[in-house]
Amino acid sequence: MGKAKTDKPTETQTPIMTRTPPWGKVMLLEQGDHYRINRIVINPGYHISTQMHYHRSEHWIVVAGTAKVKCGDEEIILTAKQSTYVPMNTPHRVDNPGVIPLVMIEVQNGEYLGEDDIIRFPEVDENIDQSDISR
Repeated sequence: MGKAKTDKPTETQTPIMTRTPPWGKVMLLEQGDHYRINRIVINPGYHISTQMHYHRSEHWIVVAGTAKVKCGDEEIILTAKQSTYVPMNTPHRVDNPGVIPLVMIEVQNGEYLGEDDIIRFPEVDENIDQSDISR
């Protein structure tokens, strides 16, 4: 009989953590010193807040559903297997205009990934209590 294998996490492995904001779900898949990988689900008819980051960029890959992405002054529609890049210092937002959940993989890269680097822009949305929005 061989030795029992012990799986010790490496410094880049992160226990999976899930948050459930009013618009859907965010599951942290992995995190390192300068990156974070999330699985994001946005419910039909909802969106994340319009926001910006000074210290990180984001790359969004659509796995299922339809994403309406506003990045700076541009607006695009993405479907499964398509992606977009969100540079630092650029206001951005993603909506789910479809009837099925939007599932995306988000890769954040930057020197600082703290929650206090999320600058949220005010907006009015009757579907969401703005005090409960977090991402």
